[in-house]
Amino acid sequence: MSSPKNESGLPTLGRRQFCALVASSLVAPGIAWSNEVTGNVVLYTSVGPELNLYSVNESNLALTKDSSTMLPANIQYVWPHPSRKIFYVAYSNRAGSSPGTVHGVAALRVDGRSGRLQPAGEPLKLNNRPINITVSKNGAHLLVAYNDPSELDVYQINPDGSLGAKIIQATGPEAGIYAHQVRVSPSDRTVVLVTRGNDAASSKREDPGALKAFDFKDGQLSNEKSIAPGSGYGFGPRHVDFHPTKPWMYASMERENQLQVFGLQDGTVTAAPLFIKTTLSEPSNIRPAQVVGPVHVSRDGKFVYLANRSDGTVDFDGKKVYAGGENSIAVFRIDEKTGEPTLIQNIPTQSFHVRTFTLHPNGKMLVAASVAPMLVHEDDRVNKVSAALSVFRVEDNGMLTFVRKSDIDTTAGPMFWCGLIALDDDWSNNAA
Repeated sequence: MSSPKNESGLPTLGRRQFCALVASSLVAPGIAWSNEVTGNVVLYTSVGPELNLYSVNESNLALTKDSSTMLPANIQYVWPHPSRKIFYVAYSNRAGSSPGTVHGVAALRVDGRSGRLQPAGEPLKLNNRPINITVSKNGAHLLVAYNDPSELDVYQINPDGSLGAKIIQATGPEAGIYAHQVRVSPSDRTVVLVTRGNDAASSKREDPGALKAFDFKDGQLSNEKSIAPGSGYGFGPRHVDFHPTKPWMYASMERENQLQVFGLQDGTVTAAPLFIKTTLSEPSNIRPAQVVGPVHVSRDGKFVYLANRSDGTVDFDGKKVYAGGENSIAVFRIDEKTGEPTLIQNIPTQSFHVRTFTLHPNGKMLVAASVAPMLVHEDDRVNKVSAALSVFRVEDNGMLTFVRKSDIDTTAGPMFWCGLIALDDDWSNNAA
């Protein structure tokens, strides 16, 4: 292993309504966003408790809103079943220091032609906020990560796609501090729980972060290993993504504004990063509240994309206005022999705090979603910049070209998740 290299009217799905089960059984050929594109591609976005559906014009990359579905509380994350027949939607009404009282995961059946959603069985009722979810590659298990308290659970997925019982673990997983994501490796044999930790504050010391790697078989998590360089201090991972064919895992380091690359060896993650790269265009000029967001590897494994986000404010004329920083998508080219990423572009999102973005399955489009509006002081005036969907064309060299921005009303709540997903129109006529 080489040494690290540093480089500068909505339909409401109430609890009683989730009783309808999907009649058709599911197949599980592989995770949805690694399948070949066999159906229409649509965009889903969350705004508070609303899950919005957009049609996508693949010629001019235009988005047209189709419909919305209301969940019981603010949407946290969404993950499709490998069959693309069911979506799993995590929700919670936790806000700030208030723990909330409504937490769960809903299963929604997807119409394979239109992308519209219907309930698929009873939702899981949870005790705490499910910050992130994923599904095993074989479609048999739902994994749920909670941030506070930091925990990890595994649930059975029934043959019809509805959610089943919690699987009691033979050995309870040690879930670190502030879990932020859970992923299953391409082999379906390793689970990685990403625990961010927390920065030091005036009243407390830094909480260390870690990558928790588990063996995974028949829903059981075992043989836990904790990857925490420097004992986890100065190590704050947020999300990871896997190379589609090579043994490389790319980690967005929220608290360090870095992309770190780890190897996958012997069913686990290497103890130290293979490469460390800055994600910023001005790494020597880091402003307050400058952090890294999600990370996605392209389907062909040639590029990795990552969101830089910034929403620090200062007082101006009695208002909180933007303090400056980088809100951009960082584009890295991946060395096909070593996995080393090289930063080739930082392109502004023309919005603030992109918490989520998504790549089109054909690799030619990227959509980034900002959480909320921001006040900006410019030309002696204070202007409001709306939350938005920023649309980019992905060129053959992996770099992005800005196409348009669509303002989004986030009165209903923050825009936490978006996904471009290929529908499976082969099952669009299946009975509900």
